[in-house]
Amino acid sequence: MTSAILLTGGTGTLGRLVAPRLLASGATLRILSRQPQPAGAAAGGAPGEGVEYVTGDLTTGEGAAAAVAGADVIVHCAGTSKGDDVKTRHLVDAAAAAGNAHLVYISVVGADRTPVVSGLDRAMFGYVAAKRASEEIVAGSGLPWTTLRATQFHELTLTTARALARMPVLPAPSGFRIQPIAAVEVAGRLAELALAEPAGLVAEMGGPRTYDMKDLLRGYLKATGRRRPVMPMRIPGKAAAAFRAGANLTPGHAVGQQTWEEFLAATAVG
Repeated sequence: MTSAILLTGGTGTLGRLVAPRLLASGATLRILSRQPQPAGAAAGGAPGEGVEYVTGDLTTGEGAAAAVAGADVIVHCAGTSKGDDVKTRHLVDAAAAAGNAHLVYISVVGADRTPVVSGLDRAMFGYVAAKRASEEIVAGSGLPWTTLRATQFHELTLTTARALARMPVLPAPSGFRIQPIAAVEVAGRLAELALAEPAGLVAEMGGPRTYDMKDLLRGYLKATGRRRPVMPMRIPGKAAAAFRAGANLTPGHAVGQQTWEEFLAATAVG
């Protein structure tokens, strides 16, 4: 039986890699986008055949009911730096009203171990708190669900490194370690979970190596031929303390294959 799958965030870093894997399974795919897409548009480089784009905004909930209608599986990849829990709530409310779709959610390693309590915590780690709140919304939805936690993608780590490299001195949070993973590897696992039975909270995914933040930034500078000093900077707060203690790491699930160095060598990083 062919599944009807709704994918949110289908044009983003992860979603565009998940989309062709879902299509390859023979599923019919609907992609929720805030902006109208041209008819026959490709999904993540996959042929446009079998893809339907619907327009909606999960920030307000507009279009969510139409997007989830008839879906057997909902893969929720849409994410931004703020308000992920609000988007998840709107999606879950619409899905629960529409039927009994399998809800598949991508979260972050450490969402359950990072206390976000102060204003400073919220300013710097609000994304993690929103992911944790979204996990709880998904688990309490009454729908069959699967949640996968992954460490930070190479692609998003690169975005951070590029932004910091514009400064004459790169600030590196002291004591922070990162375990970056290739988004394509997470996409493969997420698609696999979407095509399987609901499994609740599944095993985490982490990259193959752990890096001190300053060393990771120095690796980027070396790959781009830049010379900049990297200055350790201690960040106060309970959330930062949790990161220094390794809350964002999952050494027991270092299943990723591509290292940060291999990613930089294979990517236009300038």
